Amino acid sequence: MTFNDLATFACVIFVLSEPVTAQSSDFELGWSSKVEVWRHSRLQGLREGDSSALAPFTTDGCSGGMSAAWGAMAKTFPWFAQVFADEAPWHNCCVVHDQAYHLGGEDPEPEASFRARLEADEDLRLCVQEVADNKADVLAQQYNSTPEDVAAAVHFVADRMYDAVRVGGLPCSGLPWRWGYGWPQCF
Repeated sequence: MTFNDLATFACVIFVLSEPVTAQSSDFELGWSSKVEVWRHSRLQGLREGDSSALAPFTTDGCSGGMSAAWGAMAKTFPWFAQVFADEAPWHNCCVVHDQAYHLGGEDPEPEASFRARLEADEDLRLCVQEVADNKADVLAQQYNSTPEDVAAAVHFVADRMYDAVRVGGLPCSGLPWRWGYGWPQCF
């Protein structure tokens, strides 16, 4: 296990132990937030370096294999594609989220970058929930369910997606879907 692996593991433990949301605009940074801000400062150093250049935007849709798995299910099982289509109804929410993650925030200052990531993650959650709220009737017919059940399921998915991006999207993690993934790795 390398130092970066240990640092990532410690940061994940801290992030999991201290929930922070984008709505708490006047919060004081706790230990987990300070560890993450340190990672944002490493990204800032990279962004401000002479040899760093932002790569062209790319997206994998919903990261962590979600879009890939959805697409594979649709190709493998025709009934899945007939009921659930080729991509998740919230796919566009993920693309917008990837746009924020690609750059890593407009302001590279560590606390501003930290807050921009919180906001991007909360925006993802709200966007997915909005899909449920706006399309529950249509999706209920498509999924042969009730609008209430569809909304509850999609809200559950939105919350788990938020949890996943908070843990898996840390800057300077080495992961391809990290905050600031348009910049070179910053180990």
